[in-house]
Amino acid sequence: MKGNRGKAVLTDGAVGALLVKLTIPMIFGILGMVIYNLVDTFFVGRLGKDQLAALSFTFPVVLIIGSISHGLGIGTSALVSRAIGENDYKRVKRLATDSIVLSLLVVASFVTLGLLTIDPLFRLLGAGDRIIPYIREYMSVWYFGMIFVVVPMVGNNIIRATGDSKTPGVIMMIGALLNGILDPVLIFGSSAIPVLGSVTAYLGFEIPPFGIRGAAAATLIGRSITFFVAIYVLTIRERVISLKKPRFREILDSWKEILAIGIPNTGTRMIIPIGAGVITRIISSEGVLAVAGYGIATRIEFFSLAAVNALSSIIGPFVGQNLGAGKLERVREGIKKGNMMSVILGGFFFTLLFFLSGRIASVFSSDPFIISTASLYLRIVSAAYGFQGIYLISVPILNVFKKPFIASFLSIIEVFILIIPLAFIGGKFFDIPGIFTAIGVSYLLTGLISAYIVSKKTDNI
Repeated sequence: MKGNRGKAVLTDGAVGALLVKLTIPMIFGILGMVIYNLVDTFFVGRLGKDQLAALSFTFPVVLIIGSISHGLGIGTSALVSRAIGENDYKRVKRLATDSIVLSLLVVASFVTLGLLTIDPLFRLLGAGDRIIPYIREYMSVWYFGMIFVVVPMVGNNIIRATGDSKTPGVIMMIGALLNGILDPVLIFGSSAIPVLGSVTAYLGFEIPPFGIRGAAAATLIGRSITFFVAIYVLTIRERVISLKKPRFREILDSWKEILAIGIPNTGTRMIIPIGAGVITRIISSEGVLAVAGYGIATRIEFFSLAAVNALSSIIGPFVGQNLGAGKLERVREGIKKGNMMSVILGGFFFTLLFFLSGRIASVFSSDPFIISTASLYLRIVSAAYGFQGIYLISVPILNVFKKPFIASFLSIIEVFILIIPLAFIGGKFFDIPGIFTAIGVSYLLTGLISAYIVSKKTDNI
């Protein structure tokens, strides 16, 4: 496949068909990211409860790094896609190059800070003496491999900005599958796997068990595939990485623009887990089994929204390129078609989950109360998935419009103004059904508010 070299490729052709074509590969990429976490959790859980607890303690830190990476990537993608639409190839190269340099500085800062604060940080999070050694084993490897986490996330956003969603999606899935293969080998050693053990014994060597450290290594090796492919695509195929020494002022200008969008988006990403934690606390008053049912339901929800999340990852580059090219009617049509696709996908999964939620939940647990709780959540909340989809695609659109704080405000509305207060009231008067209804109503209202705000901003472009 020949590179586009910064040329707009999303400014022509049927809008609906183009959005579908871009979305499908990204569905696999997003599911690939889920596989990373599920596989690690599954195999580390076999080491023991302490190791599993240690892995759980690392999630907040990993999530923060992921949020920062996502923010940098979204900021870069919004700017690069507009520059491509404007046919400003020099600006495309400047933004792409400076974003990679910025991400490397972020990596260097967090590696140093992270390695020096493992014990005090995780003790602050509540880890005891029995858990800390396992956390140290895991994070000492993970921190050194941060380059394979941060840089590919920024790089893949640049690639998507060029109009290529297939490469990031496929490579993310390949990386996840490689992680799944390496996890048992590096955690338990080659001798724990009969066929592999026989082969390594025949060849005269053996892969020793690395325990929880092996889980970190497997994840980073899988992600390294994404890293090397992203660098190859950006430098060789797309030729958007410049090796010429720029003026320092140019770099600072690029960083300022990227961070102006990236910082609000980082904050937005952090709002979501905070909200989920508060809802978990509210549900915990109904008992541990209720929390387990809610946890299962939210994981199923993530899969159900994968297609919409994929659409949200490509709608920004589409809008950006067409906005930069001055094709405002295509921008409006793309937003309209995106909203329609969200509603259609939401309706499909609502129908599916309304009738099959109990059977799907039973795959994860045999406890009747857990199953009924998960099923109740999915039947109620999925009715608003179409509107949640509208909110999810509105955020990248507003970022391309250079309105990142409005995009962040939508997240604040959904979590702090709607979900948390309504769930508290609903739980107080109607128990679990009231909490779940509050979440569904919040999704509905946020979707309507998002559609209204984007419509107004679109009229003014």
